[in-house]
Amino acid sequence: MPPEAPRPSLQRLFLTGLLTLLPIWLTWVVVKFVFVLLSDISKPFVGPASHQIAASFPQALGWFNAAWVQNTFALIATLLAILAVGWLARRVIGQQLLRWFEILIQRIPLASTIYNSARQLLDILQTKPGSTQRVVLIDFPHRDMKSVGLVTRVILEEGTGRELAAVYVPTTPNPTSGYLEIVPVELLTPTDWSVDQAMSFIISGGAVSPASMPFTRTADK
Repeated sequence: MPPEAPRPSLQRLFLTGLLTLLPIWLTWVVVKFVFVLLSDISKPFVGPASHQIAASFPQALGWFNAAWVQNTFALIATLLAILAVGWLARRVIGQQLLRWFEILIQRIPLASTIYNSARQLLDILQTKPGSTQRVVLIDFPHRDMKSVGLVTRVILEEGTGRELAAVYVPTTPNPTSGYLEIVPVELLTPTDWSVDQAMSFIISGGAVSPASMPFTRTADK
């Protein structure tokens, strides 16, 4: 008789189950967050309409009062509104409306600062900087360790004219939080990654990455 295979320990079974469920749980948390966020945008309009429909047809459509029904319709309404804005943004009338909206926003001090900063960041991430790559590696916390960063702007040092890069360093697994580093351009390690590749690398904790990557700067070789 062949030898009996050793039974896995409870600790190994627990770790296997945890590692199997963790990606599913993280996916659910993100999807649920987006679902609730999008639903809350349209809920003030969908809620009263659902109550009115349920009150008008209590026998046939009374289920419109259910919370899950209102959330679903609110999500659908928000998605349709986003698609409509995207469609309008590609038309002359939509671009004119957007300019009017931006003029209105400029009259509100705090709102104009937030809107302009967010708009500039999104525009910057869609274009390649003039003197360096968009996705770079910086020395952090010391020279023999690297962090992935996104160059958002290249500025000049006062007095010397040396190029300095403003580098946003996203954190894992939530890239919307992070910190800003001012790094001399010559100390950056450039990569040929796209922003999407960098985000996949960061969100997955490094599990999703190219087979090879730069690490040592040319000047240090």
